[in-house]
Amino acid sequence: MNDFAALARLIEAIEPWRAHLVLVGGWAHRLYRLHPMANVPSYQSLLTRDTDLAFANQAPLAGDIKATLAAAGFNEELSGDHTPPVTHYALGDDDAGFYAEFLTPLQGSGMKRNGEPDATVSKAGITAQKLRHVDILLVNPWVMRVGPDQSVPSSRPIDLQVANPASFIAQKLLIQKYRTPAKRAQDLLYIHDALELFGAALPALKALWEEEVRPALPEKTGRRVVELSGECFSSVTEMIRDAARIPQDRTLSPEHLRAACQLALAQVLT
Repeated sequence: MNDFAALARLIEAIEPWRAHLVLVGGWAHRLYRLHPMANVPSYQSLLTRDTDLAFANQAPLAGDIKATLAAAGFNEELSGDHTPPVTHYALGDDDAGFYAEFLTPLQGSGMKRNGEPDATVSKAGITAQKLRHVDILLVNPWVMRVGPDQSVPSSRPIDLQVANPASFIAQKLLIQKYRTPAKRAQDLLYIHDALELFGAALPALKALWEEEVRPALPEKTGRRVVELSGECFSSVTEMIRDAARIPQDRTLSPEHLRAACQLALAQVLT
């Protein structure tokens, strides 16, 4: 089963809850290529086998998502020592590691009253990780239609909520300090590739940022996004060099990555 067939199985399984779930992370980035504003490059998108689905803390999720996923062939995999534990929902052994995980915004101090980390929550039978800045990804998501015409072999076309690229980029900037060095480098490449994909539509991304995303953020957070957009790409760093080494099907110089992001972000975020 290829990646898109696995995605089709997942989105058909979550049908009853799809109005409250937003596709974020690497799969959102892959699906951006289907958007009419996208100028699809010749190189391949970054591949990811995990599918992140985010929902608001107050989302009215009911029923049993876990049981529905199990019926579709997804197995629950537990890790860590949190209560409840971090959970992935992995498709069967024949699918080379495709899995789904659920995310929801972390609010407050990040600690429970008993002193334990406030890292996970159970809802509608599944366990979601609580992470900083997930709320940004829930602002004004795009609705994208996927189906057989887009190489997603679902039984019919499906409208799927996907984090918009302005939110995607802002969140990638904000989470840098929480990420491992490898993930930080990957996130910088995601930012570069998203900006390149929508390079002919930067005014539209600017409008999305100014009219939808930034007004939904605390003023301090909005300012921090703008500051980070300058700090991350002000000079060629080892992290930028690592990001430029990731692609296997193209040659990307660190200076090109830095300069392209600096120029595009200045047009979108300031």
